[in-house]
Amino acid sequence: MEDFDETLFLVWRANLNVLVGSPGGAGRLARMMNFSPTFMKLIVAGQRDFNEEFVRGIELVTGLPPHWMDERRASEEVPPDVQRAIDEETPMAVFRGTAHPAPKRPVLRGPEPLLSQTEATRRVADIAQQNAEANRRDLLFRKNRELLSQDLRRLERQLGLLQVDGMQPKVDELIASDRMSEAAKADLTGRLEQIDKHVKLLHQHVEKLVALLSTPDEPELGE
Repeated sequence: MEDFDETLFLVWRANLNVLVGSPGGAGRLARMMNFSPTFMKLIVAGQRDFNEEFVRGIELVTGLPPHWMDERRASEEVPPDVQRAIDEETPMAVFRGTAHPAPKRPVLRGPEPLLSQTEATRRVADIAQQNAEANRRDLLFRKNRELLSQDLRRLERQLGLLQVDGMQPKVDELIASDRMSEAAKADLTGRLEQIDKHVKLLHQHVEKLVALLSTPDEPELGE
């Protein structure tokens, strides 16, 4: 949009309140934007104005699509990954701008657009968006890898509780008795051996997966 008006500013402020949600949301968003939580709360409360650079910074840092803030939104329209990023304070980009309006000039009524629409500027914006998306995917990859590693370590501990060797004395006593047929004794012995074999095999698989997830992110040359 090239002509900013009071209505758009009100839409931005309303959407900011939707994004913040709970009282603690303003503090979380402030830390993601490298702002003072007190200053962010003043903005959310309508006691401080802000500029478009601040709005676009929110979109980049939270992972929102470009110009998502320009249309009035409801809480259910906030993308799940964006809400998760705010809840967990995991910014998708680093904001180095400011929220302060230009001095002696209304935020929404400058003679020139706040963001230049030249081809060079659009390219810069596209690159920034691509970098933000790459950062988001990298964060998601690292998070999922760590969560899976934790699951595997938990499974490894659970497998350690399966002590097949402790069953062997009881099996020997049953086999020595005359209360079971030879076929039943052979079946008992064979199945216990198979359980022991599969438990050891599961241990090997879990160990290899843990080692796999501990390798660097980048594949080796030739793979």
